[in-house]
Amino acid sequence: MTLQGYLQERHPPSTVKNYTRDINIYLQSHPKASGYGYQEVTGYIGELRGRYSNARTVTRILQALKKYYHYLYYTGQRKDNPAKAIRLRDNKTKPLQLQDLFTTEDLQKLLLPRKERYPFLADRNKTVMSLFVNQGLKIGEMMQLDIQHINLSAASIFVPGTDKTNKRTLALKAEQVMLLHGYISEARPKLITERTGGSTKLLLSKLGRPLSIPEIQYLVETYGHLYPGRHLTAQVIRQSVIMNLLNAGNDVRVVQVFAGHKRPDATEKYKQSHIETLKTEIQKHHPLA
Repeated sequence: MTLQGYLQERHPPSTVKNYTRDINIYLQSHPKASGYGYQEVTGYIGELRGRYSNARTVTRILQALKKYYHYLYYTGQRKDNPAKAIRLRDNKTKPLQLQDLFTTEDLQKLLLPRKERYPFLADRNKTVMSLFVNQGLKIGEMMQLDIQHINLSAASIFVPGTDKTNKRTLALKAEQVMLLHGYISEARPKLITERTGGSTKLLLSKLGRPLSIPEIQYLVETYGHLYPGRHLTAQVIRQSVIMNLLNAGNDVRVVQVFAGHKRPDATEKYKQSHIETLKTEIQKHHPLA
């Protein structure tokens, strides 16, 4: 029995079409997936979480993977289903809590020099944090960056679009131009190995591979000690950058383009949340006002 026949016996045509597409994309990017275990499959789900902000999309793809591995089990090609036990937490959109975000001054701490466990990764780590703090990039956007997206002579960076954000070209600060020049010309070449020499990705791991979502998330977590009692993530940094731009008086449309938001309301919610936060503070300190 073929995979297509297996799916057609159990699902309507529209579902078969979606599952087939999702499985093919998975197999094309992971040709050895038929032998993957639980860790490898959850790693792929982690990649999807960074790529898609819609939890339903990730859930659908996970279901497709479960069907794929069950097919392998059903036809005797495997003795288990590594995706069977994977469960996604409810990822409902929560109201923006601006009081939990960081001011511009707070974020500057992320750009201060620090002692690195691996000194040869210092410029790469500075580059990652600089792009978070100054351009407010999403992790998914960060992973798509190629060397060709950096234009040092024009002091700009091209940010590829995602399913939720528009492509855009953003200005680089003077100190970023110097940092990126040093990273691209000196630090990055030292990370390249014979096996990974063909990668055009801007950000590489210590083994020379394109930097992964878990690796970027872990890097951000290592800065968490700078903010005792607070939760630091790439998403919180991005939200903080957007909030600070609006609080500085920048036009909503300008900030929308900067952030890559496809809809104005995605940007406007930061202003609305700011108003609600002020109301809460007024009620707290002046209950009769």
